[in-house]
Amino acid sequence: MTPEATLPTTSASRTPRQVWTRARGIALALVILLAGAIVIALVRSDAQRGSLDPRSTAPQGSRAVAELLSDRGVSTRVVTTLEEARTAAAPDTTLLVAVPDMLTDRQKSLLRSTVADSGGRTILVAAGSSSIEQLAPGVHADPATSLQSTLEPNCDFPAALRAGAADTGGLRYTTTHLDADECYPSQRLASLVRVPEATGGDTVVLGAPDILYNERLDKQGNASLALQLLGSRPHLVWYLPSLSDATTPDDERGFFDLLPSGWLWGTLQLFIAAALAALWRARRLGPLVPERLPVAIRASETVEGRARLYRKAAARDRAATALRSTTRTRLAPLVGVPVAQAHTPEALLPALSTHLRGDGQFLHTLLFGPPPSDDGALIALADQLDALEREVRRP
Repeated sequence: MTPEATLPTTSASRTPRQVWTRARGIALALVILLAGAIVIALVRSDAQRGSLDPRSTAPQGSRAVAELLSDRGVSTRVVTTLEEARTAAAPDTTLLVAVPDMLTDRQKSLLRSTVADSGGRTILVAAGSSSIEQLAPGVHADPATSLQSTLEPNCDFPAALRAGAADTGGLRYTTTHLDADECYPSQRLASLVRVPEATGGDTVVLGAPDILYNERLDKQGNASLALQLLGSRPHLVWYLPSLSDATTPDDERGFFDLLPSGWLWGTLQLFIAAALAALWRARRLGPLVPERLPVAIRASETVEGRARLYRKAAARDRAATALRSTTRTRLAPLVGVPVAQAHTPEALLPALSTHLRGDGQFLHTLLFGPPPSDDGALIALADQLDALEREVRRP
């Protein structure tokens, strides 16, 4: 038995051009979506890189205030782990926590126990309701933010009185401490709160980080207020919480708690887009609709039309397969072989050989052989199959 030749491309096979024509719409949408995601990621990364970092000269960095503090003899040290921040807390040190909401519950508890006994100053920048009650007990964050950015002090805190109006509008706070200073009110709620500690230190809650930004330092009384809050002690420790901060199993945070909310929303949008695309494709294809033909087409015309299609596509392999399969299906019942086994050489060929007393190898090549090499061979195959069927049907 000769090995089967490689099947040529037929009319049923899609060309690369046809595949591209059908898929280019979806591919273009995916490219646009990916490009948009990359652009948004770059823009957001540029906006966040160096934010509130005393080493950054970006508009939202804090290099300018660090330089002014250095000119006044105040040293600035940047730390990125809770352990470093707790070790550095001391009576002669100001500890600034840049993003308190980024800390876990256990980290907040450890930090609070340290700063409460340190005797120094702790500054919490834009601490939300998820962190303020742990880091500054007795102080509560209001869910609504201030509609004004520049506010007047309206309090007796000396640093605020000397600074005057400043860009402190942001989160607003209330406190149950009777000796606390509540400054820069907006709609009767303070955006800067100073709570004295029993050990001689204090905790300052700042509702907005604007007075620390490079681009805002020269506005209003921002520079004066920032220098007085951060320069009250000779040492400043600038705590920037980061992902490298050590966590323990006690931090009950799951995988989804560690993902930014933007990624969750983005994933949901992708699922919605995929569902809409599937619905669109399904509606475009539509259900099968039966259609009554205007005229009856004779079987001979159908066979002839199909044969012409095979010839135009040079699909001799498919034509030969159709001829052999139909012949085997008709021959099997005539020689006592079930139709289900008509296409199995081990079942059909022995029965045919017994019935015809013919050459088994010839029958195998005729019924299961390779595709014909040219149109002449295909015609010869059709004639031989027809002759074989007539021979089997002969009484």
